[in-house]
Amino acid sequence: MMDGPLADGPALGVACSATGRRWIWRQGEARTGLGIAQRLGLPELVGRLLAARGVAIEAAQDFLEPTLRALLPDPSRLRDMDVAAARLADAVQRAETVAVFGDYDVDGACSAALMVRLLRELGCTVSHYVPDRIEEGYGPNPGAIRTLCDRGATLIVTVDCGIAAEAALTVAHNRADVVILDHHKAEGAVPRVHAAVNPNRLDCDSGLTTLCAAGVAFLAGVALVRELRRRGAFATREAPDLRTFLDLVALATVCDVMPLTGVNRALVAQGLKVMARRERPGIAALLDVAQARDAPSAHTLGFLLGPRINASGRIAESDLGLRLLVEDDPVEARAMAETLDSVNRRRQEVEGEVLSAAFEAAQLQSDRGHPVILVTGEGWHPGVVGIVAGRIKEKFNRPACVAGLAGGLAKGSGRSVPGVDLGAAIIAARQLGLLETGGGHPMAAGFSFLAGRGPELHAFLDERLAHAAVLPSAADLLVEGSLGVQGATVAMAQEVARLAPFGPGNEEPVFVLNRARVVRADRVGKEGNTVRAFLEGEGGGGRLKAICFRAKEGPLAQALLGGGFLHIAGHLRAESWNDNVTAGFHVVDTAPVAG
Repeated sequence: MMDGPLADGPALGVACSATGRRWIWRQGEARTGLGIAQRLGLPELVGRLLAARGVAIEAAQDFLEPTLRALLPDPSRLRDMDVAAARLADAVQRAETVAVFGDYDVDGACSAALMVRLLRELGCTVSHYVPDRIEEGYGPNPGAIRTLCDRGATLIVTVDCGIAAEAALTVAHNRADVVILDHHKAEGAVPRVHAAVNPNRLDCDSGLTTLCAAGVAFLAGVALVRELRRRGAFATREAPDLRTFLDLVALATVCDVMPLTGVNRALVAQGLKVMARRERPGIAALLDVAQARDAPSAHTLGFLLGPRINASGRIAESDLGLRLLVEDDPVEARAMAETLDSVNRRRQEVEGEVLSAAFEAAQLQSDRGHPVILVTGEGWHPGVVGIVAGRIKEKFNRPACVAGLAGGLAKGSGRSVPGVDLGAAIIAARQLGLLETGGGHPMAAGFSFLAGRGPELHAFLDERLAHAAVLPSAADLLVEGSLGVQGATVAMAQEVARLAPFGPGNEEPVFVLNRARVVRADRVGKEGNTVRAFLEGEGGGGRLKAICFRAKEGPLAQALLGGGFLHIAGHLRAESWNDNVTAGFHVVDTAPVAG
């Protein structure tokens, strides 16, 4: 039996957990939850979880069974989309040479792969270009655009970039038309190109600001096929099945940390079904090398596939992820996937070297009360600073910026916390001349600055984002309810799973095992970074296996390995192995049992 939020104040009285967090009941409108359960014939637990996420009774069916038919918007809502679709249709009907200019992260690789595959299927000659992270940096540059024109491209499509590349794109003037498919926050005037589709351009009122670039590219594909159909292009041939590209859209949406609500939820839910068929050789090979045996989930995308694709752009060949995603030969795809797996292991080593030094510097700044953490280091690899910034942000609950110094220039990335718009602060710093380059989203940013300007930049960010100083040192943990070990069943886990896919805007529910006894705990994994524990309730009974990742050291590992009675917070999941389904508990926090 599960107990829900019965009173105000910290859940189970936990004001400071093992990780320094306060546990807070996640509140929902009880009548709404009951209404959802009654209307749809659902367990009361599912209704309550939906209500806690702000899902209205009339929207609950689409939330639980998100379909493109119900949730996909008309692409024409996006400014310039019809112009872009017409130009793309012209390219198809003229069999033009098209160049797709992408980015080196997962969203860039997926959106580029989508456009490359679709345009090739429709008869265009298509090349692709991804800039080198270190040598060229992010986005179009004059040399690259000139090269694409010299190779005969009459249309250049930029994906996941381009909205801030006016100077570079002017090189294509009178040589090739340019269509931008981007989603990054735009400043001021849009580049003077044939079409610039971006839900975040200032004059676009589509309301689709949470789409990633692959989502924008998918809608461009819908608009393109619709325009070709209007022109009669499919009178003697079949139109492409755009649903086959949804695995790419799902992967990009999850890895770019977009909210999994509305149309994004439909794109990811349907994309996971496509991915489960393993029809794309590159993704099938990557699933194999990542040893992903179960049906793909958002966790598979974010923690197994995404880091491997990202790794190449961070420290190796910038376009290897894209090449994998467009590869048709399973043997070649397997070789590329194994290379990405190897590169990812090297990336983890590089990240570990930077992380320890960055954590030490961040701790000093946190102790001094800085609202924003800004740490730099000579020789820190620019390909891992974003990951390190994310880890610092998680540890200290503050916006964090991490930069590597080389040749007197610092290149870095930042990650923020909810309610603190780091991207706008970085743009403001660039406009004031504190940065050489800079831009981003509320939750993430990229930048570069001259080494001597670090203190001045830090002071500006501290002042601009001063409200971050009042945040607790660790973010509150929202708890859905508490239950005994005996209540953590497969049936309950399967009920919870009905709310998947989980991610921003639809976080995986956190439950507390109330007064669980750690019967046995040990370290597992190649380097002992994971703690495995076996739990019993106060009265004994059957045991529940729990697992805690990233636990090589720290308070969680100490608490679990110390044994005894604990309140244990985490995610309840149904896990299958050799056709046997059991309940498993993934630990995110613990607290001592009072009294």
